[in-house]
Amino acid sequence: MLPNDEILIQELELLASVGVTEEERGRPQRVVVSLVLRPPNHFGEVGEDLSRTIDYAAVCAELRRFVAGRRDSLIETLAHQMAEHVLRSFDVSRVELELRKFILPETRYVAVRILRERRAPR
Repeated sequence: MLPNDEILIQELELLASVGVTEEERGRPQRVVVSLVLRPPNHFGEVGEDLSRTIDYAAVCAELRRFVAGRRDSLIETLAHQMAEHVLRSFDVSRVELELRKFILPETRYVAVRILRERRAPR
C-alpha cells in the first residue's frame, strides 16, 4: 500500500511561452503552478535521508528548466506534459497539478487541474 504522505509546492512562478496566438507565445508570460506530490516512502521511513524522499528544490528547478524550453498553445497541454515529466524524472507515485495563467483582464486567473499517477509495471 502506498503512503498517503504528500509534499506540497504552492504557487511556483514560472515563465512560459504558452498561448493560442503566435503573438502570445512570442513572449514568455508568468504562470503559476501548484503541485501535490506523493513520495515513495512514508515520512516515518525517511529519517534524515533526502534520497528517500522528494527533493522539492530539485523539482522546482527542473520544472523551471522544462517549461523554459517549451512553446505550447494550450495550458492543458503544458500541464499534462509537466505532470508526466515530474513522474518520469522523480521517484513520485502521484502528482496533482494546478496551472494558472493570468491572461483575461476580467478574471483573476484561468487554471487547469490534473492528476497523474505512475503506471504500475506489467
